[in-house]
Parts: sequence; structure tokens; C-alpha cells
Amino acid sequence: MNAFRQAVETRDFTAIENMIADDVVFLSPIIFKPYPGKAITLAILANVIQVFENFRYITEIGAEGDSEHALVFEAEVNGRTLTGCDFLRFNDEGKIDQFMVMVRPLNGAQELADEMGARFEQIVEQATEYMQK
Repeated sequence: MNAFRQAVETRDFTAIENMIADDVVFLSPIIFKPYPGKAITLAILANVIQVFENFRYITEIGAEGDSEHALVFEAEVNGRTLTGCDFLRFNDEGKIDQFMVMVRPLNGAQELADEMGARFEQIVEQATEYMQK
């Protein structure tokens, strides 16, 4: 099992934090512009973990140690079921340096966008706090 998958499934945020590279780029399923940096990526992940209900990975693509990995998941947001995929790219140190998320269907993606948009100020505050550590 992929270590990131295990950390997410056990909600071990310290382990997640340790797996993210400082120069990571987060690519959102909702917003076109990339989010560069560990602080904003961790803030987004901390909030999406709260937004997703009944989150579970259902398929893992890629062998342990591969530089690219895909984790297909199912979750609910306010009663809307969605399927998504976390596409992870690992650097030479084994840390995630690109994290791209895709979700479907459109109504599930919209519900996710609404919930995350409502938390945007909180996400920015959390990222700022992380950078000050």
C-alpha cells in the first residue's frame, strides 16, 4: 500500500506533512491556477479532509517506489457522491512534488467547489500560519 494512501486513510496529518516537498505544486480540480508551495497544499488538504464524508480509496495505480502514482477515491460532499483521483508525482527524495486532483461528476465537483470556496479565507490563514513556523 502506498504510504500516502495509508496516511490519508488513518488521518495521520503529520505523516502527510512529512511526505510533501517544500516546492510541491497543487493542481486543483476546481481552480485553473496551480497552488505552489507546501504551506498552501497542506492547508488545502487539511480542509478537504474535513469536507469529504465517507472518503475511501478504491483503486491504487503504480508500484511502490514509482515516481508517479494514482489513487482513485470515492467520497461524499453534502450528500453528493463523487469519484476522484489523486495523481502524485514524487521527487528524487521520495516526497510529493506535484499533487493533482480530478473529480467527477460535475454536480459533485460543484459541491466540493462551494464547500472549499467557503473555507478559502481559513485556508489562506492556515497557510500563512504554517509559513511562519
